[in-house]
Amino acid sequence: QVQLVESGGGLVQAGGSLRLSCAASGTIFRVNAMGWYRQAPGKQRESVGTITSGGTTNYADSVKGRFTISRDNAKNTVYLQMDSLKPEDTAVYYCNAGVHITPYRQESAYWGQGTQVTVSS
Repeated sequence: QVQLVESGGGLVQAGGSLRLSCAASGTIFRVNAMGWYRQAPGKQRESVGTITSGGTTNYADSVKGRFTISRDNAKNTVYLQMDSLKPEDTAVYYCNAGVHITPYRQESAYWGQGTQVTVSS
């Protein structure tokens, strides 16, 4: 089994910063792309951004220039640095990873449990 454990959420004022972490553990042969998603109350889950195992990143237009995704492949950990936060960034943030648990099985997607980020105005 593979577990993704997020940390770093909380309450911050508009204009502030937060850094989220997500560590993958368990039976892991290789972690491929990792990403962050968010879901605000009454809205669908949306992609915040992704990062490949080689470090190539892609971001949603709403967070470009404010959020930065990075990863530590040795620790199977992905980070989300959030700067210049806005009240509309308030949501539960989830991490996602594509994982091969053996060299012979196809990749499966795993999700973290989510961490609340609240930005006050």
